[in-house]
Amino acid sequence: MKRRKIAVAAGFCFSFFLGTLMNLLFIPGFEHHQSNRVHRSDQEEEHADHLQPRAAERRVHRDSVSAEPRSSHPDLARQIHERYNEVVRYRQHRAPWSEAGNPLRPLERRRLMDLAQRGSSEQLKAAEMMNSRPVDFNHGSSFSPLPAKAKLDFDINLNRNMHNPSLMGCSDIDNVTNVQYLGSGYTKAVYKATINETFSVALKSVDFGGHDMENCVKKYASPEDCYRLASYKIVKEMTLLQRLQHPHIIKLHGYCYQDSNDITDTLTAITELGNPLEMIQLLQTSWEERFRICLSLVRLLHYLAHSPLGSITLLDFRPRQFVIVDGELKVTDLDDASADEAPCSSSADCFMEFPARNFTLHCSSQGLCQSINEKRNLYNAYRFFFTYLLPHSAPTALRPLLDTIVNSTGELRWGIDETLSELEKLLHLYSNGLYLQNMTQAPRAEYKRVVGASIAGDNYRCWPSYNHEGCLLSVFSIQEAMDVCESHGQCHAFVLTNQTTWTGHQLIFFKAGTASLVPDPDKVTFLRVTG
Repeated sequence: MKRRKIAVAAGFCFSFFLGTLMNLLFIPGFEHHQSNRVHRSDQEEEHADHLQPRAAERRVHRDSVSAEPRSSHPDLARQIHERYNEVVRYRQHRAPWSEAGNPLRPLERRRLMDLAQRGSSEQLKAAEMMNSRPVDFNHGSSFSPLPAKAKLDFDINLNRNMHNPSLMGCSDIDNVTNVQYLGSGYTKAVYKATINETFSVALKSVDFGGHDMENCVKKYASPEDCYRLASYKIVKEMTLLQRLQHPHIIKLHGYCYQDSNDITDTLTAITELGNPLEMIQLLQTSWEERFRICLSLVRLLHYLAHSPLGSITLLDFRPRQFVIVDGELKVTDLDDASADEAPCSSSADCFMEFPARNFTLHCSSQGLCQSINEKRNLYNAYRFFFTYLLPHSAPTALRPLLDTIVNSTGELRWGIDETLSELEKLLHLYSNGLYLQNMTQAPRAEYKRVVGASIAGDNYRCWPSYNHEGCLLSVFSIQEAMDVCESHGQCHAFVLTNQTTWTGHQLIFFKAGTASLVPDPDKVTFLRVTG
């Protein structure tokens, strides 16, 4: 009897231990998604998929034989199917309204920074499936499975259209170094990593502990299907990065499929790396650099308004969706972009609500809200960027034009074409020194020009400066430098550097004294001797 009790107790303990272990293994986020790289059994097959259709064919065959329904959640299957369809639509360049009887679904409030009432958050999240296993979304669905031929064409289509034989794959990121967590959102986690100890990239993958995965698993208790749903956002972003190639859109370097312990074909996108856009730091930079950011943004929005896929809106429009690469702004997050224009029967349906104000747009004869994607982007650019970055510390002669640009975009009196035209006009005025006409006057002071000399110390601080330890400003000419020096009470000299800004203006150090004058063959110094 005693032995029987011991045996029962031991069995109970073992069952409890086994159950606890299984629960841990299937908790989303238990296995760090970066560790997926160590599994190599399917890795070489997936990497060869970049170059050989056979690999994709094998995956499609594997999916096709397992297409029998196994999920008891048709709602989840429907969501996956819808996201898959949007990716297919973007890849095939179909217009958003080419499919009859496919009305847009309401946008999730958290995805819309402008609180617009029309759109398609699930459709804009829809794209991630393109290179994922396309059959999983059919499990338990009332939709018929996709034909194997369609799956194959879809799976290898990305590789055929990349026009880039050097696209990175699993072998490139298998031994990355200097891995650093950068951040995460509702769906993705982003890491910085170094390839071959020289080339830095961003790695994007589904965050197993993120909002979307946790909520989905909690609701449907299907980690693999929830992963498929979430991973389509990465596939959508990859699709758009391929279709929308522009200097102000981050570059796609490659991707990798690998198996984790409990989910097959987990996806990692490899993209260009940029520096996070920090608005506080940006406000402390020179006006010229802040203008560059705004001009980059408007050039991007002009391209999106006239893109090959139609007018595209950035639904999750926040500074954190952008990065800085070599001084230029680039959008890095496209999984919440959408080419769907809002349908309408009257202008009352074209209502855009923002925190500070609202707009009603015209309902076109085609039954779409006219230019709603373009206008949404433009107003978000105004409220997140223009109001903070454009007017402050701008050259005096340019301020009336800047005020007109800011006010016209804030009232949506202009479209993106007019806005870009005016900013390009402003760039022309600034780059060619035309803003100085009728502004400069004969210097009140006299200056002595000293060639081959510099001033090592005697710094003072000014704002905004390219150097936080001294007063380093950009000027168009020596005459403008003299005007600046005379406007600063501390200035007694300035040193011409051999550096120029992106507009061709020269960087000049303004100095508080001349005591530390030293020889320097590459510099020219102007000493203020009178006035």
